[in-house]
Amino acid sequence: MAQKAPWKTNRRKLDITPLLVTNHCPDNIWPGISTQSGTGPGQNGFQLKPGETKNQTVSEDWQGRVWGRTNCSFNHDGTASASGQGKACLSGDCNGALNCRVGGDVPVSLAEFTLDAGDGHTYYDISLVDGYNVPMAIVLQPLENITLDDIPPNLTNPSCQGTDGLLAPQGYNPYPEYPDFLRTNTSYPLPFDQDVDENKISRWCPWDLQQTPPEKPGDGVYPYPDDNIQRPQFNPCYSACAKNNQPQDCCTGKYNSPSACKPSEYSKNVKSVCPDAYSFAFDDQTSTFIIPSGAGFEVVFCPGARSTTILSTSRAEMLQLSQQGKVDKQATIGLKRASASKLRRNAASTTFRLDRTLLTVTVVLTVVASVHVFC
Repeated sequence: MAQKAPWKTNRRKLDITPLLVTNHCPDNIWPGISTQSGTGPGQNGFQLKPGETKNQTVSEDWQGRVWGRTNCSFNHDGTASASGQGKACLSGDCNGALNCRVGGDVPVSLAEFTLDAGDGHTYYDISLVDGYNVPMAIVLQPLENITLDDIPPNLTNPSCQGTDGLLAPQGYNPYPEYPDFLRTNTSYPLPFDQDVDENKISRWCPWDLQQTPPEKPGDGVYPYPDDNIQRPQFNPCYSACAKNNQPQDCCTGKYNSPSACKPSEYSKNVKSVCPDAYSFAFDDQTSTFIIPSGAGFEVVFCPGARSTTILSTSRAEMLQLSQQGKVDKQATIGLKRASASKLRRNAASTTFRLDRTLLTVTVVLTVVASVHVFC
């Protein structure tokens, strides 16, 4: 998508580069962080209870990943699992340690960042190339940088919601109750996918790629096909590459080119459920966010609402942003009007009651006792 380095004006008022991690899930999450280059945060692994945020800093040239670990149990000093053997977490485990020194075990949802690629750009994405375990969003922190402050917020903050039981209804509008949802607003509202329903969100993962497929028979009857069996709500999903490690799925060997490596069933399903997410190795044109360097970021687990469609609905504006480092005034006005109009249409066509088990975006989190997603 990037054609040339944008005009860079690093007029930040803050010298730090924050990396925030927030948990809006109904259960504890143990975030993991790995650093590929630059200076990473002080802690690479920790526990976040529902509603908690961890605020750390990284260097301006940091490159790394953030993911969520689930159902963890560590020993007293966090160096191994509570039992002393095997993994400490059901998903995203990093050699049983609380403070990660290696990447997370697949399947895992990833937030990936290259804060300064040396060309004036910051690149970031939500990657499901290694599989999916928890919903996540990435929220830009402009840091009072006037170059970044001028970018409409609904172009920069993608969200992926692929978990049954946490998907808001079709036509959902978060702004009446949460006017600054994911640092956006009614003037520049996020574009949400409206096609995925409860049936699709519960069955998008191909049967053989489920981390813990339900046992047969389902509900006492041996059904055909397998996909008629009821699945658990929390159901991590391997990517085809992570599960099978085949060249055609991992885009390696003779398949190491966009013309030779095509999206698998898993990749296609990912794009239908999380349109702004990276689904396979050569999916960068429809999954990478490119902005001028100088921003900080927040990773939000279980952000609520629905998956965003930023890269497909605002293709022209995203191309301009990646090439010029800004969106011109005419495009900004058009984006504002189009987004507001779509928001009004969705609000007019759908009436629903806000359910706090679906929108877990407040510090004080209300959870229905009968729904325990990660157990």
